[in-house]
Amino acid sequence: MTTWWRPDLERIRAEIAAEAALEAEVRVEASDGDGVKQGTKRKRAPYTKGPCEHGVKYRSRCKVCGACPHGRQRYRCKECGGSQICEHGRQRSYCKECGGSEICEHGRERNKCKECGGSGICEHGRQRYRCKECGGASICEHGRRYSCKQCSSQ
Repeated sequence: MTTWWRPDLERIRAEIAAEAALEAEVRVEASDGDGVKQGTKRKRAPYTKGPCEHGVKYRSRCKVCGACPHGRQRYRCKECGGSQICEHGRQRSYCKECGGSEICEHGRERNKCKECGGSGICEHGRQRYRCKECGGASICEHGRRYSCKQCSSQ
């Protein structure tokens, strides 16, 4: 069961009201009679420890709090011009022309390259999710690739 953390809004509002009253008193005392007021220091929002109000543990990962108008994470959205989108319209780390970090010297994705020993390649030299001997994810319970007639009829 996930715990939902909610800020104590009554306490926060009471603290803000008390600070505003204290600042008003200080301003009255600090004025020299010339009508010159001193600047007021802006307050920051209180540090929130824990998940956001939508229950997501890291606030930056929440699709509602940090999302763009298109419902995506802002840094990955093409329409918003996210920081992880290159000028070719691809994700920057997977773009060959930009020299992305996920592209090896052979011009393939790093995890799918046999020569580089990618994590997606099993000991039999196949893609791990398709290998029968390794029990890949796309092998059905009958030992066939993808889904067989028996699996799809169920």
